[in-house]
Amino acid sequence: MPADAPQRDPQARRPRVSVVVPTHGRPALLLRCLQALTAQTLAPADYEILVVDDERSDVTHAAVEAFAIGLQPGLLRYLRADSGHGPAVARNTGWRAAAADVVAFTDDDTIADPGWLDAGLFAMAQGRWVAVGGRVLVPRPDDADERPTDHELMTRGLETAEFVTANAFVRRAALQLLQGFDERFRRAWREDSDLQFRLEAVGVVGRCDAAIVLHPVRPERWGVSLRQQKNVFYDALLYRKHPRAYRERVHPVPPWDYFAVVALVLTAPLLLLAGAPVTAGAALLIALALIAAFAWRRLRTTTRRPAHVLEMLATSALIPFLAVYWRLRGAWHFRVAFV
Repeated sequence: MPADAPQRDPQARRPRVSVVVPTHGRPALLLRCLQALTAQTLAPADYEILVVDDERSDVTHAAVEAFAIGLQPGLLRYLRADSGHGPAVARNTGWRAAAADVVAFTDDDTIADPGWLDAGLFAMAQGRWVAVGGRVLVPRPDDADERPTDHELMTRGLETAEFVTANAFVRRAALQLLQGFDERFRRAWREDSDLQFRLEAVGVVGRCDAAIVLHPVRPERWGVSLRQQKNVFYDALLYRKHPRAYRERVHPVPPWDYFAVVALVLTAPLLLLAGAPVTAGAALLIALALIAAFAWRRLRTTTRRPAHVLEMLATSALIPFLAVYWRLRGAWHFRVAFV
């Protein structure tokens, strides 16, 4: 039966939870995710899986169709958004098509524990929660050094995050009330924090550490930290919507060292043209010292493999400029005084 064929037998029992999985061009990871989701201890009749393809890929569609063969009818559905792109759009498409009163969110690169859905539903039934955040564990790569890479360390941040859409259970009624995710968040960044803060304005967001998903570290090309700086663009949107929560729970202070590096490097040529070479040199030396301190903070607890050390040194010199650029661009785009 095709994954996007008629959803469910009208006489069948209504599912207790709908699992929404946005995906974009990662069929192998998606199939790994689906393998875990179809091996839940919860009875297949009690849940449905909605894969929302943000790439609108025929390859992904075919992969989901093939995986659905032999599954209980209605267990797996393939969806595409009518318009727009991004994880927020995909998740909105998923929960709006959901048949259950509780919607569970995860990502295509996670591996759900067999008891994930059972634990999440149990937690949702215990209190008047509008939502519950589960626990995300980041296993170490098979070829990992004794110390993690910077990328692995960043991924581990999911383990201590308050509420992430890699593992969250939300009442559909609350999503309807809030109109779901803010689709201005076009990347997988801060859209979950925004939803959390808005959910907290209408109810209580609980926690369930027994609801576990694994989030393995994905292999990345050189310079992943440079590409991630574009995420800061959406920090400006989160700050505009929730300034107090942003400063109290996300970033208490702006990255003044980044601004100092950029200001010093841009000022040095002007000082040189003004006939102050000593002052210009001092400005560059201070900027270099700030970059060295930043690189050391990143290397202090991470692997000392030569390739990784070189990457940290090179990217540490570039990150301040990219971060400041995307912060200021975000502030301008969303019309907010954000630094």
